[in-house]
Amino acid sequence: MQQLMTGKILLVTGGSQGLGLAVAEAAACEGAAGVAVVGRSAQKAEAAAAAIRERGAGHVVETLPIVADLAEPGEAERAVAETIERFGRIDGLVNAAGATSRGTLLDTTRELLDEHLAVNLVAPFMTMQAAVADMRRRGEPGTIVNIISMAMHGGQPYLAPYTASKAGLAGLTRNAAFAHRFDRIRINGLNIGWTATPGEAATQRTFHDAGDDWLVRAEAAQPMGKLGRPDEIADAVVFLLSDRSGVVTGSVIDWDQNVPGAYDQ
Repeated sequence: MQQLMTGKILLVTGGSQGLGLAVAEAAACEGAAGVAVVGRSAQKAEAAAAAIRERGAGHVVETLPIVADLAEPGEAERAVAETIERFGRIDGLVNAAGATSRGTLLDTTRELLDEHLAVNLVAPFMTMQAAVADMRRRGEPGTIVNIISMAMHGGQPYLAPYTASKAGLAGLTRNAAFAHRFDRIRINGLNIGWTATPGEAATQRTFHDAGDDWLVRAEAAQPMGKLGRPDEIADAVVFLLSDRSGVVTGSVIDWDQNVPGAYDQ
C-alpha cells in the first residue's frame, strides 16, 4: 500500500491502544493529514497522538487526542464534533473501541448488558450519525469501518452481551451502508477473530486465569500457528477506508483463520 490516505482526516475510537492505535498509525503511514484518537485515559491518548505523529512517512500528521468514556451519553457525538472543529471535516471513521467483559445469558446483569450495548453499539451508532451528517452537509464522499467480531455469528457462552452488541453492530453496518450508498458514503465492517493485543493479554489473565505462556499455548492450537496481529488488521482497515477498495460497501468481512459453519467431521 502506498499513500492510500493522502490528505484524509480520520477519527478512530479506541485509538489510544491496541488495534485502534495500529489503525491510526497505519493511516499516518499512508499519508493521512489528520488523525483524532479517542481513549478513556488522557495519558494513553497523548502518548498515542505522539506515536502517530512519528509514523508520518515524510509528511506532517496533525493529531488530536480526545479523552472520552463512550459508555456515557453524548461522548461519542462530542468526539466527532471535536474532530470537525479541529480539522474542519471528517473523511473517515473507525469504530474500534469495545467492551469485552464476560457474561453468560444467565449471569449477565442488566448493568453489564447496558455497558456492552453502550460501547459496542450505541456509541458507533452515534459516531456514524454525526460523521455521516458532516459528510452529507459537505456533499463529499466518506468511509466508515466498524470493528465487529467473529462472535457476532454466535460466540462462546460466556460472551452473551458481547455477542448481542456485535451482532447488532453488524446489522447496523449493513443498514447504514444501504441507506447512504447514493451519498457515496461507504460503510463496511470486519469480524475480527482472536487477536494478540495487550488488552487480550489482560482479558486472558483476568477472566481465564491464564499464565505468562497463554499466547504460546493459544497460538500452538491455531491453524496458522499464530493469532491475528493488530498491524495486519490495520492494513485491511486502511484498505477499506481508501479509494483502492473501490465501490465496496455494506460488507461485513470475516477476518479470521476459522470458518463459521465448517466442521472437521
